[in-house]
Amino acid sequence: MSKSGCLRTALPRSAGTACLLLALYGCATWEPPIDAGDGPLRERAISATNRDVRVSATVLGKEDSQRMLGADVTRMGVQPVWVEIHNGTAQPLWLLRSGTDPDYFSPHEVAWSLHTLLGGAANSRIDAYFNGVGFRNPIPPGQTRAGLLFTNPNYEIKLVNIDLFGSNVLIPFTLYLHVPGHNGSTVMSRSPIKFRYPESDIRDYSDLASLRAALEKLPACATDASGAVQGDPLNAVIVGDINDISSAAVRRNYRRFLRQPDLPQRMFGRQPDVVMRKVSRAGGPAIWVRGWLTPIRFQGQPVFVAQAGRPVGGRFARAGDESGLLHGDIDEARNLLIQDMMYSGGLEKLGFIYGVGAASRQHPRMTLGNTAYHTDGLRAVLFFATRPLSLSQVQFLDWVPYLEQRRRFQSEEGGDAVRHAGP
Repeated sequence: MSKSGCLRTALPRSAGTACLLLALYGCATWEPPIDAGDGPLRERAISATNRDVRVSATVLGKEDSQRMLGADVTRMGVQPVWVEIHNGTAQPLWLLRSGTDPDYFSPHEVAWSLHTLLGGAANSRIDAYFNGVGFRNPIPPGQTRAGLLFTNPNYEIKLVNIDLFGSNVLIPFTLYLHVPGHNGSTVMSRSPIKFRYPESDIRDYSDLASLRAALEKLPACATDASGAVQGDPLNAVIVGDINDISSAAVRRNYRRFLRQPDLPQRMFGRQPDVVMRKVSRAGGPAIWVRGWLTPIRFQGQPVFVAQAGRPVGGRFARAGDESGLLHGDIDEARNLLIQDMMYSGGLEKLGFIYGVGAASRQHPRMTLGNTAYHTDGLRAVLFFATRPLSLSQVQFLDWVPYLEQRRRFQSEEGGDAVRHAGP
């Protein structure tokens, strides 16, 4: 065989040998952590007590992950949360992981991401270790249990639901945790809303009729910073304790997620107080909800006015696209938000009011960025309570009859299309 032929034969063999050596070497790269204590996590943990149960939790950062897991799993889009639960009740309790994150990672999933080709026994050790540090159910009566939940990432503030299930009981917790490596205090309050009105500026309504009248007087749209250009329509009102609202949202995969297109939208002279986005399974853009605290209360509960919208292209929009162009069918986004919240187990009452103003497809209105939208003009009002509630428990308020109004709007819109169709 010629020298060149020998070389051609040797190269594939050399490449195969190199790959095998890398794979075998990779098996030895992971080692069980030497210092996996949770002392540093306890020092910054946020705690709460409810019905003889105490819960503490904190988010692991890159250094925590490396120290406790032997690898920085945050690089793979996994955000571990350390949870400790003391069960002071007389019955065993189970932590419902789907309530914390509907798309949570199992310990074996995270362990698999560290596997290497031909890892064999080394891969098995990784599996065993991650299974051991994961939170284990149940929590026996009178005992304390701690472990990790592997969740999808949040930034700046992480809202963590802890739903503990027992015989004929659900004990819910809502904690707001600081994310290491991001700006902000390491000690979080019980609410993510920093803005507060002076008590003298707040009007508290005790009956639904007066509340409806006040809500229908709110502006139809946000504006730009100058107040001269209309922004996106304010097509939703959300009433309830921020913990109940946030818990319901998380259960339907909404997460706090502020993006550049949110900043130009102003209400009461402010940028949004809170922005949440429903995260799609493919990681693409989905429904957003921008909310502003109003100087209105209902029976002592906060009232938020909000924009429910979605980007052009929805989940098929280009990844990383920061344009955030509003899809013209804002009623669809509003109605999808309603359906999500009905399934969340936290929606108590639902009603529709006037306030946005109807705009047909043929004669749409414009918002920032010269984006056109059409709408039936209704504003959804959602009332939240502490979960769990079933679909059958949702009370529908006898305000604007939605179906009747919708049929009337569609009929008028169709007639408008005929009148403007031309020859």
